[in-house]
Amino acid sequence: MKNQMYEKPKVVAEIGCNHKGDIEIAKELIVIANQCGADYAKFQKRNPKELLSPEQYDAPHPNEMHSYGKTYGEHREFLEFNIEEHAELKQFCESENIGYAASVWDITSAVEIISLKPDLIKIPSACNNHEDLLKMLLESYDGEIHVSLGMTTKEEEKNLMGIFENYGKAKDKLVLYSCTSGYPVPFESVYLREIERLNDQYKNRVNAIGFSGHHLGIAIDIAAYCLGAKWIERHFTKDRTWKGTDHAASLEPGGLQKLVRDLNASYKALQYRDKDILEIEEPQRAKLKYQKR
Repeated sequence: MKNQMYEKPKVVAEIGCNHKGDIEIAKELIVIANQCGADYAKFQKRNPKELLSPEQYDAPHPNEMHSYGKTYGEHREFLEFNIEEHAELKQFCESENIGYAASVWDITSAVEIISLKPDLIKIPSACNNHEDLLKMLLESYDGEIHVSLGMTTKEEEKNLMGIFENYGKAKDKLVLYSCTSGYPVPFESVYLREIERLNDQYKNRVNAIGFSGHHLGIAIDIAAYCLGAKWIERHFTKDRTWKGTDHAASLEPGGLQKLVRDLNASYKALQYRDKDILEIEEPQRAKLKYQKR
């Protein structure tokens, strides 16, 4: 019965755009994520001209102190790596013995990332209702597709499942993540029991259930794993005070290292007893157990 319910958790260090547009910082974060014990280093790929309307592209960044350009479009362009740079990052991940993954926000970006043949591609909460994007991935990509369910209605969730099941690929390819889209998210808005709901509703219909957390600290992630999340994703940075809106909801190296440590400890502990009196208990039993007279 050992580990009948629980698999070893997989940890995704979401570097995203926390590299500040600098590929050397991105590589440094890969190295650190691997040293901390993460299974994957994940990035993002967007085509701002495709993703944004002209009005959105030319609008100022809503938080000027975190902007890397005069407009929101320029900000997004500054933080983008081209596909050759992503290929370089994937190769670097392989040299460091950590998996490479990426979130894709549009069809052009998806086509480019598919060409790299990563183990998994992530669909962020913002794009999980982009039906053309989902269908293109299902038709053109052989790896796992991970999807976050932040800011998503139950009807949108039902439609998402329908698309995957119509292709007959939900069980093999789909990993659904419980998520609240905020940066950072207060504990009362995490709603961890959504993991139970997703397991109850989809456990036998999808590959796995995950948890993408934007909260502070690491206690919540341990609870998420114990509730049945097999994948734990956290934003990761070297310094939470760096310029950029994601850093505040990210773990620094010490936090990521402790998260992996505590998840692995929880994995070892979440077992049934394999006999009544354990070997470690036998000396204590001989010394302390009440003896009937």
